This record gives sequence, structure tokens and C-alpha cells, in this order.
Amino acid sequence: MPAKKIPIGLQLYSVRENCKEDLPGVLRAVAKMGYQGVEFAGYYNFTAKDLKKMLDDNGLKCCGTHTKLDTVLGDELKKTMEYNKILGNKYLIVPGLPKERKGTKAAWLETARIMNEVSDKVTKEGFVTGYHNHWDEFQPVEGGDCAWDLFFGNTKKEVVMQVDTGNALRGGCDVVPFVSKYPGRALTVHLKEHATNNDKALIGEGEVDWVRCFKLCETVGATEWYIVEQESYAHPPMECVDLCLKKLRAMGK
Repeated sequence: MPAKKIPIGLQLYSVRENCKEDLPGVLRAVAKMGYQGVEFAGYYNFTAKDLKKMLDDNGLKCCGTHTKLDTVLGDELKKTMEYNKILGNKYLIVPGLPKERKGTKAAWLETARIMNEVSDKVTKEGFVTGYHNHWDEFQPVEGGDCAWDLFFGNTKKEVVMQVDTGNALRGGCDVVPFVSKYPGRALTVHLKEHATNNDKALIGEGEVDWVRCFKLCETVGATEWYIVEQESYAHPPMECVDLCLKKLRAMGK
């Protein structure tokens, strides 16, 4: 299977303080850097219609939203889908879980059941939902099960596995083998560096095996978007995300 060209987006949490001050300006700058899309982690009091216009004006796509679990449950789900339909986004990604939804085998299995139900509902409306890892999902729960394995081993193939390369390595696990273990589920992937002796490393300055990561994403992973996320800063945040994209371009991405 030949590798495919995957567009690169930016998780706006990387530059959240800049977004609070001037979101329109951030979107203009991000587009000028060469990013093709953005993933939201909050909407900064803008309507979906206003955000869509800003994206269109800058030639950007919405490559996802990080939306809390409670926003895809009950009556909130309809509101979330309506907002994202206007935004032009199909990826409804849960970025983390409350304590009661993880930590034990029973909690993870119950969360998997809930996400299966959410997936069934949103798929009918043209969306996908999924989960984004931090570091603790790669710790064992009782019985020795890896929480990440427990969750994705008990969710439907439609539930997106949004792997975060740096977060996984921080948890002591290379996330890349999971892309192969659960083929076709890494629709959006967070590109983040991890370096044991440099907590401000940018992409290409640490221990992530990028060649292997890209190869799997571009074949078995069915990845549709690479999404840069930088949460530590050797330079001002906007400069960091610009440098990350330049490093990816130098790798041929």
C-alpha cells in the first residue's frame, strides 16, 4: 500500500493564550505558516458561523474539536453536532476523562460502552467520535491490562484512536505499535515530541521515531490529518508551532 500525503493541522491549545487575545489574528498567522487546518479546544466565545467564516477567509479546514465527554452525552450531543456541522468538522474527540471514568478495569469498560453508544449516534449524522491519550492511559490497571488496550480492545472500529506521540512516550510507551494493532482507527494523530532530558523539545529534537510513525499512519493507520500540538516552549508559542511545521516540511511532510 503506497504512502499518502496527509495534511497538517494545528491544535490551537498550543497557542491558547494568543487565541484568547486575538483568535482572528492567530488563524491568519497559522495559515500563513502553511498549516492547512486547525483543531479547536474551546471556541473563545465565537459562534460556529463566525469561526467558519474565519476559517474560510484563511483557507483553513477544521480538522477536529476537543470536546468534553459530557458534551457528547444526553441532550448536549445534539447541540454539539449542530455546532460542529456549521463549523464543517466531523471529528468529535474527547480529550480526557473524569476520574470516575478511568483508573479501574470496570471504569474503562464502562467508558468503552458509552463511547460505542456515542459513536453509533454520531455516525448516523456524518461524524466520528474518539479519544485522545495523555500519559496515564499506558499504565496498567488491575489484572495488568494497559488502559489504552483495554479501551480500544472494547470499542468499535468506528471509535477514533487519536494517538498523541509525545504523551505516550511520557507514559513509558511507544504509541506507534498501536496504530498497527488497531488498523484504520488513527484518523487524526497528534504529533508531539518527547525528550527525556529536554522538556521543551520541538518536533525532531527528541525520541519519537518519526519515520516509523509516518510509515504506519500513511499505510495501515488510515490517518486523515496530522495535528501538531506543542505544550512546552523554548520560544514564544507562535514561533514554536512555526518551527514544528518547518521541521515536518524538512522531513518531507
